This record gives sequence, structure tokens and C-alpha cells, in this order.
Amino acid sequence: MIKEIKIKSALSPSKLPGLDYALNPYRGCGHACAYCYAPGVIHWDKGKWGEVVEVKVNLPRILSKELRTKKKGVVGLGTVTDPYQPVEKKYEITRRCLELLLMHDFPVCIQTKSSLVLRDMDLLKRFSNIEVGLTLTSLDEEVREKLEPGASGTQERLRALSELSKNGVSTWVFLGPMMPYITDAQALVDAISALGPKYVLVDRLRIKDGVWDGVKEFIRVFDPGLLPAYERLFLGGDVAYYNEIFGRITKICKERGLRCEINRL
Repeated sequence: MIKEIKIKSALSPSKLPGLDYALNPYRGCGHACAYCYAPGVIHWDKGKWGEVVEVKVNLPRILSKELRTKKKGVVGLGTVTDPYQPVEKKYEITRRCLELLLMHDFPVCIQTKSSLVLRDMDLLKRFSNIEVGLTLTSLDEEVREKLEPGASGTQERLRALSELSKNGVSTWVFLGPMMPYITDAQALVDAISALGPKYVLVDRLRIKDGVWDGVKEFIRVFDPGLLPAYERLFLGGDVAYYNEIFGRITKICKERGLRCEINRL
């Protein structure tokens, strides 16, 4: 279900590293990722996550006003929703926001799971300071479809990384969440190493409010035999798994000449 809403502010102060502002064109996300923690962050109460998306139809107009007075800073486009989720193809809120940010020469950092970002290549190439990050969780399409049913396929995202780099747009990869005993970290690093990302940001699965139920359901469908291990890791506080895998990923990235940042918070 798609709902059109009106908002009173566009840019919000961001506490994320490297970002001064957060800009989210939508509330809710049609990608319906099983591990998404955004519902708890935005206190989602509109029904099952992924089934309802609110479109901020007046966001470009509000943003236009704010950009005239806001101090210039890095704008994170899509911090609690994907700016290129399926509904963007119709509404083009993200594209209109990019046009305004380009006009005022604001630095931009985009994070998405969608190859739809390539639609806006004409704008992206004109920014003096922009980064586009693609999230990758698995090369196995069966896993990807169950984890991120509404998002672009992994090969589409890899193609997007390649096309962006070819056109001189700085890219990065969000490798995460690392799904224990499922994510093949070495295969992912090998796949992206030739595509020239500026860096790789690696993160673990974070079980915040409301996330455990979605993850548990995914595991029950995908491989119920993994459920005891997941309960030990996330309900019992076992940190050994991630310490080992983070060390392995760091080593692999170094061997491939990739700058690697681990989110250990």
C-alpha cells in the first residue's frame, strides 16, 4: 500500500559517522528486508514492514527552502529507508532532491540496494562531491530473495557498482549485515574487488527492537537447523563468531587491495 503524506522538515541532523544530515524521501521501505532495524528506529506502527510505504510528496519543496539557509554539510540520502526502493520509479522524489542538492552543491552520500540508482547517472556525474554505496549481503540469489525480497538482485547491484565506477562516480560497499553461517564473505570480497569501490564497510547483524522475529522466521524457512546457533549468538551474547569473521574479512580485503572499515560499535 502506498500513502502520500506531507512533512514539515526535510533535513535532519545525523549522528552517523561522516554525515551531517539525513534525508529520507520515504517512510517505510518496499524492500522488506528480514533483518531491517529501521522499524524500531522510526517507531513504525503502520502495519507489517514492507507492505506500507509513505511517500513524502512535498519533500522537494521543503528541501528547496531549507537548502537556502542550512550550513553546507554531507547529506546522507537514505539512512532509514532506501531512496531507490520500487516506489521511487513512479514518484521520483529522490531524483528531485538530487537536483536541488546539486544546485546548491551539497556533498551527498547515498546508500541503496537498488540498481535504479543508475537512472540518475546524469545527475550523479555532475556532483563535485558524492559517494554511492551499494549494500551486499550474499551472492546466493536464493538467500538474497528471502532476505531482501523487494530489492535488486545481487548481480544487478554489482553491475550498478561497475557502471558507476566507469562513469567516475565514487563508490563504496556496505557488506552487511553479515549473516552468521550464511554469508560467504570471501566470495563477496572477491566479487567486488575488481569493481573499484573506494572502501568496504562491514557490519554484523544487529538485533534491535522488532528485528529478532523477522530473522527467526527467515532462519526457520531457510535452514531451521541454524536456529540454535543464532539464539546462542544473539540471545546469549556470544561474540567469538564475529571477532573471527571480522579478522578474516580484514585480511582478505588487504590482500585484494581494498580499504576495509569494520563497524564494531
